[in-house]
Amino acid sequence: MQNYRRIFENNAQWAASVLADDPAFFAQREAGQDPHFLWIGCSDSRVPAETLAGLMPGEMFVHRNIGNQVWSTDMNMLAVVEYAVRVLDVKHIIVCGHTNCGALKAAVSASGLDGVLGHWLSDIRSTIRWHQSALDAVTDEEARMDLLADLNVRQQVGILSRTPTILDAWGRGTRPMLHGIVYDVRSGRLHAVVEAVDSVERAEALLPHA
Repeated sequence: MQNYRRIFENNAQWAASVLADDPAFFAQREAGQDPHFLWIGCSDSRVPAETLAGLMPGEMFVHRNIGNQVWSTDMNMLAVVEYAVRVLDVKHIIVCGHTNCGALKAAVSASGLDGVLGHWLSDIRSTIRWHQSALDAVTDEEARMDLLADLNVRQQVGILSRTPTILDAWGRGTRPMLHGIVYDVRSGRLHAVVEAVDSVERAEALLPHA
């Protein structure tokens, strides 16, 4: 309970400090949100979207799940994308993976793949299978997992590019642009894997195995 209560103490201190800097901060955000970005990231507690991107509340619409997966059958994710694009009119959708990812490690491992988690990680296992030769060519384990993080992000951006909401937006000649990035938990830095995907033509190379 002590850790739980600490959340409320921290919240009170944070709210007070924000108001001290900007008395209108919460009133402005109560009026509505106008985010520039939709962030699809991993649920990992070490990867806080707004914090690592240096953004304030109201600047980023966020969806997180284990392994930053984009399932074409995930109604939760699809609803988030539809709301972000059709209602909030976000200009950019970012799929963000990260290094030292537990989901990627579980997918690589021969164990821990039963039940719901095993099903959820199945697309990562497919990505591993499709790129096995490239992964096997990297002898350093950490570097191999870093490569898998990049490949996983690229795969998820590819799936996102084929969702009905994105195809409809592109068909009407409107954005969003899709981007895939990876957060390095060792350094705190981001690097781009794929950027500015804004058409079916640009997305074609993302899912060579689909």
